[in-house]
Amino acid sequence: MANIKSQKKRNIQNEKRHQRNVATKSALKTSTKRVHTAAAAGDADEATTAQLEAARALDKAASRGILHKKTAARRKSRLAKAANATTA
Repeated sequence: MANIKSQKKRNIQNEKRHQRNVATKSALKTSTKRVHTAAAAGDADEATTAQLEAARALDKAASRGILHKKTAARRKSRLAKAANATTA
């Protein structure tokens, strides 16, 4: 454990940010899973609405620095591909 007051504060801040990032990543995984389950079930409407929500969440995570911009873009592309496969 740190002895310096500023480092103690920094550790607390880092832990708060870590918890927030873990929660956001978990929510992203859940939204991604919703798209894949709807696509597997063949429900095109549910898949497209879930894909839009997941894309929005991925954009938010990328803008906040939780995910890299290109990682979010790649995941959005894969989700769109999965959702569009059910409509075709």
